[in-house]
Amino acid sequence: MTSYTELEKKAELYTKAFIAEHPNKDLNYHNLDHTSHVVEMVTTIGNYYKLDEQKISLLRISAWFHDIGYFAGVEKNHEDVGTEKASIFLKENSATEEDMALVSGCIMATKMPQNPKGLEQEIICDADLSHLASPFFFDCTKKLRKEIEKTKGTKISKEAWLTDTLAFISQQHYFTSYGKEKLEPEKQKNIQILQQNINEENQKAKEESKEEKKDKPSKGIETMFRITSSNNQKLSSMADNKAHILISVNSIILSAIISLLLRKLTDYEYLSIPTYIILTVSVLSMIFSLVATRPNLPSGEFTKKDIDDKKVNLLFFGNFYKMSLEDYTKGMEAVMEDYSYLYQSLIKDVYSQGVVLSHKYKLLRISYTIFMFGMILSVISFIIASALHS
Repeated sequence: MTSYTELEKKAELYTKAFIAEHPNKDLNYHNLDHTSHVVEMVTTIGNYYKLDEQKISLLRISAWFHDIGYFAGVEKNHEDVGTEKASIFLKENSATEEDMALVSGCIMATKMPQNPKGLEQEIICDADLSHLASPFFFDCTKKLRKEIEKTKGTKISKEAWLTDTLAFISQQHYFTSYGKEKLEPEKQKNIQILQQNINEENQKAKEESKEEKKDKPSKGIETMFRITSSNNQKLSSMADNKAHILISVNSIILSAIISLLLRKLTDYEYLSIPTYIILTVSVLSMIFSLVATRPNLPSGEFTKKDIDDKKVNLLFFGNFYKMSLEDYTKGMEAVMEDYSYLYQSLIKDVYSQGVVLSHKYKLLRISYTIFMFGMILSVISFIIASALHS
């Protein structure tokens, strides 16, 4: 059999040649650099336990083959591919069954979740995850994130990646006393830095969310104001139409009474009271309908102080129709630059529409009530007057 040193050298050359023949640019993390680091770490930990050269060489061979499955195009269960290729390699180089079993066991022990049996398997498991305790841990996580995004074809947010990384590193523990004494303290330092980064990201996200809410008007709010204003306009148009109906009807009634009935009251004196009742009803109903549709204009002027104090609503023409275009433009620019002022103006506008609508509908209700009961009273009075006269 070839010496263990020569066998180890052949394993290194075999792995490097295989990687060169099967290049994969998507493997930012599980590449030759990671494999070489694991080889170095099994050597360091093996020497810490003063293992003989045979065991250390077999550990190095295991390290060279443990991630070779990635370059064979297999991500899940890549340890099986590594075990298979290592077994073929060792058999071709006349390795003993015992050595083949040790290498296969070490490679399979790196499968997540790790469950090593024996010191050799514990050593390679700790070596495989030693980057969690290294100064270049965060560089490794960036590479791993890029690799997963490429291989999975998905985008991972920084916040989600940091959270998942913290969960992963917190769940992992080292098996050897070397790992517990040398690596674990450094891993805890990285956990603290990672937690700090997450807190900073969360704080940054909160601040960005606040800024977004502050700087960008919500579509939901805009829709609410648009629908409310539209509904108010429709209700106002309906009120005007109702008033016009009453005005038209009462105008016809008054015209008929004045032109036809009043001149003949001397001949039909018994109809005087019903006639005056219907005249009074029509006039009162018409007056309330006219008042309901009667325009009411404010002063049409505002001052710079009104703008500074955010008191004037520039969305309503009655507040600016006497102002110059220049003054109005400056005022509107102030409104558009301040979303708080803009929303206050919209709120005032909707409120003002509601107040006007309330006034209109109250007067219309009075007008319709007078008309309805007045017509009933008039008809009854005509009937009674006619009956008494007969």
